[in-house]
Amino acid sequence: MNQKDTAYTYIDTHAGAGVYALDSAQAVKSGEYVDGIARLWGRDDLPPALAEYVDVVRKLNPSGKLRWYPGSPWVADAETRLEDRLRLFELHPADIRVLAENVRKLEAHHAEQGARARGRRILVDHADGFHGLKALLPPPSRRALVLVDPPYEVKLDYKHVRDALEEAIKRFPAGTYAVWYPALQRMESRQFPDRLKRLPAKEWLHVTLSVAGPRADGNGLHSSGMFILNPPYTLEATLRETMPYLVQVLGQDAGATFRIEKGTPVTGAVAARGGIAGAPRQPVGNARRASPLSGGGSLRLPGQAFGDGARPRAEGEGEQGGTAGRAPRAQAAGQRGPRNEETARGERAAAAPRGAGTGSRTQARGPRTETAAAPRGPSKRGGSGRS
Repeated sequence: MNQKDTAYTYIDTHAGAGVYALDSAQAVKSGEYVDGIARLWGRDDLPPALAEYVDVVRKLNPSGKLRWYPGSPWVADAETRLEDRLRLFELHPADIRVLAENVRKLEAHHAEQGARARGRRILVDHADGFHGLKALLPPPSRRALVLVDPPYEVKLDYKHVRDALEEAIKRFPAGTYAVWYPALQRMESRQFPDRLKRLPAKEWLHVTLSVAGPRADGNGLHSSGMFILNPPYTLEATLRETMPYLVQVLGQDAGATFRIEKGTPVTGAVAARGGIAGAPRQPVGNARRASPLSGGGSLRLPGQAFGDGARPRAEGEGEQGGTAGRAPRAQAAGQRGPRNEETARGERAAAAPRGAGTGSRTQARGPRTETAAAPRGPSKRGGSGRS
């Protein structure tokens, strides 16, 4: 953002307190920083972008002891220029008081250093950032970086993020929107990136970092993601240089990994399912749970083949239910003679009964046709997603 001369506006929809004490009772109890910033604090082999970030943390701790940790507003103030503007929203009553005090100290420090911006450079607003965002777009300079980082303590936060971004892009399509989210086992989190991929931005960049494999109980935050709409063109290369290092240094077990993907908006029901030009359909959005018969166990949609293709059928294997692919009765009961009602009843008696997969009817069926080999879609009982 700083490589262009034109000023821009930094908007933080959930700014928090701005600065956090790592020796506070809450920080000591959770101990999260021990496996995070503390692992990077003493390193001398940091990639350039990561070294710049750690330098911001060091300036907040001039004694050399890691005691204070900067939130996004502090980092934004350190990286933006004098002509850029910061607009910070926070709704929590305790955090807004701390944020306002921290901003006051920042501005006093800048004034002591002789740095004076034209007008108020940093504005703090005690308001819901989802709603406050609307009034700031488009910004006067037509350049903006928006950070959306809610707590996701309630399921509706995922919907609120998407709705706010959809409205923001309508007002200001050229803005850069960066969204943080926790990569959890819950369905809302797993579907979240696919929903963001459908927003009408020019392009998107998605990166996730996992420091450990998921726990058996499904609890604990071991992975998180950033989804950037209209990303700066230099960001992908920076991430590809930095993410392998973070996995190596912050990884806690063999499940540590990262993922980077990019693309353009997914539009339309067919495109969303990956069914363009005969390509295999991919599970997106509210994809149902995989059937136990699907082999690989991956998510699939109604009509999508089991596993990598049609399930192979053993010689003589019968089909459970349905009528597609049956061999002619002449093959099941022998050569057919002149047909009458008595003959027809005799043929039906000679054919194997329609059981429930006992194997007694295998002689009455010929090989499956291609249509018969296609799997049935998952059950739609009550929309539960059970197969």
